Amino acid sequence: MPLYEHVFLARQDVSAQQVEQLVEQYKGLIEGAGGTVGKIENWGLRSLAYRIKKNRKAHYTLMNINAPHAAVAEMERQMGLSEDVLRCMTFRVGELDEEPSAMMQKRDRDDRRGGGRGDRGDRGDRGDRGERSGGGRPPRRGDEE
Repeated sequence: MPLYEHVFLARQDVSAQQVEQLVEQYKGLIEGAGGTVGKIENWGLRSLAYRIKKNRKAHYTLMNINAPHAAVAEMERQMGLSEDVLRCMTFRVGELDEEPSAMMQKRDRDDRRGGGRGDRGDRGDRGDRGERSGGGRPPRRGDEE
């Protein structure tokens, strides 16, 4: 059977539990047609590059599917009819990757790094730079030197 990676975007005002129900609904559809669903990754609520149907954010979900084309086509048809699904995209792949996707690896890397922009730490001495001057701007009339 052909192998697919399928990503769909659910509306921002849908709860995480409702997204899980959508995943289970489509998983049941695929399994009912003789296919299997492998890895399922919930990428969470993320910002969209542009508004889709008045939504600025969406719940992203990735599914690895091993199923006949007819089952995948029926799943895409039902997603098109659902008001909760904004967009979906299916890719046919040569083999399914069981490791975490790039989106999940990025999140893990960010978690390990800790902090954020505010947690810079001590940079230490920059020996290649000289002393900084006190001002930064040229003196104006009336400034005392």
